Amino acid sequence: MAKPRILICDDEAEILRYLQKLLGGKGYDVETFTSGGALLHRLETGGGGDVLLQDVRMPDMDGLAVFSRVKELRPGLPVIIMTAYGSIDSAVEAIKQGAYDYITKPFPKEKILGVLENLFEREQLLQENRQLRDELHGTSTGSLVFRSRTFREVYDFTLQVAASESNILILGESGTGKELIASTVHHSSPRRGAPFYSINCAALTETLLESQLFGHVRGAFTGAFATQKGILAEADGSTLFLDEVGDMSLAVQAKLLRVIQEGEFIPVGSTRPKSVDIRFVAATNKDLEKEIQAGRFREDFYYRLNVITINLPPLRQRPEDIEPMARHFLNRFASRMKKEVTDISPEGVRLLTTYHWPGNARELENVMERAVILARGTTITPDVLPMRGPTPLQPQVPAGTNVSLESLEREHIRQVLAANNFHKSRTAEILGISRKTLDRKIVEYNLAVPL
Repeated sequence: MAKPRILICDDEAEILRYLQKLLGGKGYDVETFTSGGALLHRLETGGGGDVLLQDVRMPDMDGLAVFSRVKELRPGLPVIIMTAYGSIDSAVEAIKQGAYDYITKPFPKEKILGVLENLFEREQLLQENRQLRDELHGTSTGSLVFRSRTFREVYDFTLQVAASESNILILGESGTGKELIASTVHHSSPRRGAPFYSINCAALTETLLESQLFGHVRGAFTGAFATQKGILAEADGSTLFLDEVGDMSLAVQAKLLRVIQEGEFIPVGSTRPKSVDIRFVAATNKDLEKEIQAGRFREDFYYRLNVITINLPPLRQRPEDIEPMARHFLNRFASRMKKEVTDISPEGVRLLTTYHWPGNARELENVMERAVILARGTTITPDVLPMRGPTPLQPQVPAGTNVSLESLEREHIRQVLAANNFHKSRTAEILGISRKTLDRKIVEYNLAVPL
């Protein structure tokens, strides 16, 4: 089997000779270019390759401009940026725009060969995933179910960046599947042989979160009767997912920043640092830039986490995914409950696909679980769905009217409450929020609920 074809663009003749000798000696097919213009001309006239090694500094064109044009001409071509220490900012920017990785000059042969080996390993994995997805007619691995082009682009980008070692920040509304994407990153990365670790930063108090992350030694505080290994130590060599990182206290942020920068941490009550190698993937539904301005989130911590950003679209922006996801949840709950529920009626599909889904996939999952429980036959019909009636349960906004998000939320909660006969627990479940949050919203919006 022929080795991949590698394109190299650099204005330094010594670098070109070094790489051509090194990679050619390993059996790779190598083509070199001394300027961005020459490279782009080759691509524009039908030339191509399996990977591009590109210097971030070009004598005739801006390196990022060359990279941007390459992505237009060859969207699927992996690009490795070569840079000197003084140009790392440009390389990081290229990573954010979709480059595979960057390496700094001068680089030993083991480094460049290792990066290429990881990349081609990833490409093989990508190919296998594409084949599997095609076989399943729009269903990806795990619980990621989609048919839309919108989410396909997100998924392909996730696989593209997974093989790098860069930290990733996943942004999206509640219920959009941020943990599933984080898991996909891990299981599509070179660290996939290790367990995937996750911690919810919003579910724990500051003290408990710190103890869970860093661990503690015996006697570190009252009740610490034994030494406890923290999740940072457990996740050494693996991936750690920080869910709801926007709710993390400033004190814990500062301590985690040291872990990212220095690759070491100190357990609570100890004085001895421990070295770790962890890839961090974080997620939040908050606007972290606003949180920084408000003094609730550290700017340096934000930039360490946000090397690569994955933005998850809400379900309402990809309606093509609603029906396959609904059927996926139906099959799962029917199997779990041992019920012979196998289909959704056309009217049921219409109600599901025209609903606004403010709670996203989590709300859809809850709706389908309830529907399977209430189904009397083999088919899900409108009478077991909460969005009953001739129109979907979503706030109706008059054309040309400026309506606040708060007003839309109030109206939506009111409608779901009414559709469920003001049953609070069921309403909270459908909305994908806790009963406590629903009670707070009822008081906040002064919603009339029968006693």
